[in-house]
Amino acid sequence: MAAPVTTRTGHVIDGQQLDGGPDTIDVVNPATDEVIAAVPAGTAADVDAAVRAASRAFTSWSRTSVEDRVALLRRIGTELGARRDEMAATITAEMGSPLSFSVNVQASLPIAVTTSVADLLDGGFAFSEEIGNSLVLREPIGVVGCITPWNYPLHQIVAKIVPALAAGNTVVLKPSEISPLTAGLFMAVLESAGVPAGVVNLVHGTGPVVGAAIAAHPGVDMVSFTGSTRAGKLVTTAAAGTVKRVSLELGGKSANVILDDADLGAAVKKGIANAYINGGQTCTAWTRMLVPADKHDEIVELAAAAAGKYTVGDPNEDGTRIGPMSSTAQRNRVLGYIAKGVEEGATVAFGGEDTSGLPAKGAYVPPTVFANVRPDMVIAQEEIFGPVLSVLPYRDEDEAVEIANSTVYGLSGSVFSGDPERGLAVAKRMRTGQVSINGGSFNPLAPFGGYRQSGNGRELGKYGIEEFTELKAIQR
Repeated sequence: MAAPVTTRTGHVIDGQQLDGGPDTIDVVNPATDEVIAAVPAGTAADVDAAVRAASRAFTSWSRTSVEDRVALLRRIGTELGARRDEMAATITAEMGSPLSFSVNVQASLPIAVTTSVADLLDGGFAFSEEIGNSLVLREPIGVVGCITPWNYPLHQIVAKIVPALAAGNTVVLKPSEISPLTAGLFMAVLESAGVPAGVVNLVHGTGPVVGAAIAAHPGVDMVSFTGSTRAGKLVTTAAAGTVKRVSLELGGKSANVILDDADLGAAVKKGIANAYINGGQTCTAWTRMLVPADKHDEIVELAAAAAGKYTVGDPNEDGTRIGPMSSTAQRNRVLGYIAKGVEEGATVAFGGEDTSGLPAKGAYVPPTVFANVRPDMVIAQEEIFGPVLSVLPYRDEDEAVEIANSTVYGLSGSVFSGDPERGLAVAKRMRTGQVSINGGSFNPLAPFGGYRQSGNGRELGKYGIEEFTELKAIQR
């Protein structure tokens, strides 16, 4: 694998790489606790410069033909493919995903998403339609502020910026300060692909400074944010003064409902894999396993055995399935939730608070399975964002659905049943934006987003392009 590239660490505004002011933010490798780079701590003035550059570029970019945008997106996809291994190594270095996961998912899924958006445009995405005597147009919103998280640093950038460009918008990007190096590499991809100066601008910094400035800026016409529900509320509040559109992809506490006729072995194996994907640092992770009460002990035994196969260690080593958490702060947060589960009386079936068998350096936590979890426990209600699974017993199907819908979230979920139609019936009752039946695979063309405090708006597929458009009706 290519070594992580840490030379592009500055802002990129109007096509120019800028060092920014004297204040910087260290980028730490969570596997070693070593500082591997530093990025500038951006200011409101940096955001203003980026917004003005994006506003200038919007005039010409919004008028480009669909054919030209398709060609550019395909070049971006090609460049992402050429830099896949470099991207993967950088993602692993700055946020700790096992390298195999970084190659196969973190750096590969964005290529598929970019290609799918190009194909949708090429296939005749409807920017206009006739309704009676009205011509209804989908037009670009304008300048879009994209604020992205650390857990899927490239995918979340691509899932926002590529459809925003496809719709004719320009962008100001603030990546997470925890994983900012990937964003610098992505800007190099855009440059190589021929994206004009000012169309996409990058400002590094913290949420309270740069994120807030983007959300409140009168020259930003829309904010697309992915992150915690707490931070999403702050973005919404900051944006309210200018009544701009706010699209939010927030937290989740997804339920995996295992029905009494399911193949238990398959359901548990797939359930554990999803709960622990990316070290559990995934908003869609099925972190609540809902099981028939009379099968609870059997399923817990299966879950504990499956969890034991998830080797924790150096993310660059073959065989590692769970790397470090993204930071020491995240490690401490997860361990705090594990301690809370013990305090509340949940049974530790695997893992727990003991970290003695983990590497001495780095932000590591043990994969954990809690049994006998009640729906009202903190570990069953709050998003932990680590490899922690809660197993909750239910009496009947109605109670299973009630428990599944009992949190403030509604992002994802799953149903396992020996009868696909029964599984579908339960899936339809779950108040969540996405449901998998018997491990149905992720579809990058399907809408992605949540109900309730998991956010609003949708990403991916045609829905992701529509999200970045305004509707205009012309009567004639």
